Amino acid sequence: MPFATPPLLGRIAFVTGSSRGIGRAIAVELARWGADVVVHGQKNRDLADAVAAEIRALGRRSFAVLADVRVKAELEAASDLVKAELGQVDILVNNVGTRKDGPFILMGDEKWEEVMNVNLRGTVYATKAFVRGMMARKWGRIVNIVSPTGIIGMAGQTNYGASKGAIIALTKSLAREMAPFGVLVNAVNPGLIHTELTQDIAAETRREMLSPTILKREGEPEEVAGVVAFLCSDWASYMSGQIINVDGGLCP
Repeated sequence: MPFATPPLLGRIAFVTGSSRGIGRAIAVELARWGADVVVHGQKNRDLADAVAAEIRALGRRSFAVLADVRVKAELEAASDLVKAELGQVDILVNNVGTRKDGPFILMGDEKWEEVMNVNLRGTVYATKAFVRGMMARKWGRIVNIVSPTGIIGMAGQTNYGASKGAIIALTKSLAREMAPFGVLVNAVNPGLIHTELTQDIAAETRREMLSPTILKREGEPEEVAGVVAFLCSDWASYMSGQIINVDGGLCP
């Protein structure tokens, strides 16, 4: 999207899980809207570096950071590094997530804890690492990526749904706490999006997931990214505590 003056020019963004999929699309879109963007990966340095190079090719500052979102100290170190290299983060997108599906009654503690630790704990730790700087400057945007499973449920995804439902509650409560500090907190709820994370879904399950939607198709990461960028801009300055569905008409 071309802009006479990019709406996010001068802003610094950190996008968790942005080496691929929806996170990558969000990072690149924020750069198109004018932001300098730090790319975050869990393990794969090459993928994260490639996205950072793509952003620099757009004329924005960018570099890659690897950090385990389950480890508070690693995210705090990432925050210190970004501050030293670019400045204080204005925009945080909590996108990183994982799935470990299975029937609830057969699900072991390991699968449950892994999903809760990455999805929920990772969101909490990243937010704590970056939000204080936003509060001090009286401006900030936090966008959490959630899921229809956290709203309407999905058989075989009780752990995933519980983690995303908790993030929805976190979003609404944190928005109220952060309002006096000029920090807006919203969530974007993508439906079935064509990414690496969804490629292991069986064809029959995929058809069942798309059947209740209005548009009857999978979404593309870029269709989510544009909504996130809007929420990070001053055009969304009267929006906080909201859950924005980008799901083809699935959720009410």
